[in-house]
Amino acid sequence: MIKNTLEKKEAIQSIVRTAVESYATGFRARHEGEVDNPNGVINMKIHNVFIAALGKDIQYYSALVRSLDSSLGNMLEGMAINIAKLFYEVNKSVEGELYPEQTSKIAEFLEAYKNSKNPLKPSIEHFKEIRSIKPNPNSKIKSKVHVSDYYLIDKETNTHHLIELKIGGDLDNKKARSEKEAIFEQFAILANSLGKDATIKAHFATAYNRFGEDNEWKQGRVLQFFSKDELLIGRDFWNFVCKSEKGYELVLETYKENAQLITDALEEIKNTYLD
Repeated sequence: MIKNTLEKKEAIQSIVRTAVESYATGFRARHEGEVDNPNGVINMKIHNVFIAALGKDIQYYSALVRSLDSSLGNMLEGMAINIAKLFYEVNKSVEGELYPEQTSKIAEFLEAYKNSKNPLKPSIEHFKEIRSIKPNPNSKIKSKVHVSDYYLIDKETNTHHLIELKIGGDLDNKKARSEKEAIFEQFAILANSLGKDATIKAHFATAYNRFGEDNEWKQGRVLQFFSKDELLIGRDFWNFVCKSEKGYELVLETYKENAQLITDALEEIKNTYLD
């Protein structure tokens, strides 16, 4: 693991720079290569006659922005994972025993969260309750595998982190419930396999604060199922991944320094489709 501050900074900058360069090159090549393909990403989205009536430029930009937003999110997620690998052991799945009694308790919590009239609200104390459950001697215990967005192990503190990352934090009610259920189950599996002395933390994270970085984050659909103690929003997420209080600033600064590569690619794509 990297410990030297200068070495850490340069490593993070290199990862961000490489991610932006690779993304710009790939995004441009993909869309320019599909210009004559009626099933291409942009061409498949330009047949909305109501958008087309607004003009060819609007038609093109409407299709491109949707593609850009989706693919840029994937790039940011991959970039965050590569940065995390500098400081954590990174895993993509959790496997082990899940007790039926824990499954029942998880369902009980989720139904309570779902009911706005129920006074029981999300709390990190509920993880402790799930962890304290012991199986009945007659229970049929099953092994379960969960694919995880991020399962990070901090070797320095021996802390295990489960992270559900949604780039902008936008979830519908059904999705929020299922994501919290997955986090609960992963937590239970780790607690059962690691023992009572292991430190396990669960987080809901976003790459940016959709309400503005210095504003209160109040995505109601998420807060219905996740407590504020679980949140890693925008700056907090990047600081965590970079293991630095200046992680967010470093990532954003380096991204901005190289963002011209993406705008250049977008200009080339525009010329290909509109000229």
